[in-house]
Amino acid sequence: MRHRVAGRRLNRSMGNRKALFRNLIIALLEHERIETTEARARAIRADVEKLITLAKRAQEDESYAVHARRLAFRKVQDKRLVSKLFDELADDYADRPGGYTRMVKLGFRKGDAAPMVILELVS
Repeated sequence: MRHRVAGRRLNRSMGNRKALFRNLIIALLEHERIETTEARARAIRADVEKLITLAKRAQEDESYAVHARRLAFRKVQDKRLVSKLFDELADDYADRPGGYTRMVKLGFRKGDAAPMVILELVS
């Protein structure tokens, strides 16, 4: 039984799933817009929003900044993107109380009819 089991497995092993999520998060932070399946977008959306909130909290409280960067580096593992997240994106979303991402439905993929979306950072 799957009672109270959170998260999406996407028919992958744990290591493969973690790598997929990490790569999607990195691509979204780098390009600020990606085209992927709806299931994958829903799976990473919360993680991206939590990273942006982490960056905003670090901007408000300087004593928390180093620890927050280390926590973000755990997920992203790219120093350039961590600095972009904390220096640029945190400033862009300083006045926004949440909802940093947008999903735009595109229709169905030709090969397997998977629902496709564009996941983008709201500007």
